[in-house]
Amino acid sequence: MGRITTVFLDRDGVINKKQPEGQYVTRWQDFHFLPRVKEAFSLLRDRGLRLIIITNQRGIARGLMTENDLQRIHRHLLAELAAWDVTVDAIYYCPHDEDQCSCRKPKTGMFLQAQKDFPDIEFSRSVVLGDSLVDIEAGERLGCHTILIADRDRARTSNDTLTHYGHSFDGVASSLFVAVVDYVLPMIES
Repeated sequence: MGRITTVFLDRDGVINKKQPEGQYVTRWQDFHFLPRVKEAFSLLRDRGLRLIIITNQRGIARGLMTENDLQRIHRHLLAELAAWDVTVDAIYYCPHDEDQCSCRKPKTGMFLQAQKDFPDIEFSRSVVLGDSLVDIEAGERLGCHTILIADRDRARTSNDTLTHYGHSFDGVASSLFVAVVDYVLPMIES
């Protein structure tokens, strides 16, 4: 298996506060970092890991925002991370609605594009951190390690067996920071 070298991160619900169901972050003013994200990113980057954000952005397909709006949000995100002395290697997004493409998670198109852009990515040496079962399923399909980020009640229910609705994952954490400290760092330090 080898040492973890790449971390794939979902965006909404992992890095920033997720909007209520059916709503989307359509402008930078709606983007709010979750607690301890800076520390989590710093811990990952200090270990020399490749950091790639993989995000479904259905709000574009629904006409609630444009790709330019999304790129503006991502420019602000990258600038904020840079102010924290953290860089992200790449951001991939799917602007499509369900069943319109091969990139929308749980499909693996964005991950495969990342591997094409970074040919040394080995999925068996990668971990997917996501707050949704579509993130976990995409990671499973590729043979990645998977960590579900879930609220306490959902985490407690899921953590009993590390299986949820037919999906197995390597761990459940209440936040990105907890996922990094409890799961990712031990994977790279063992």
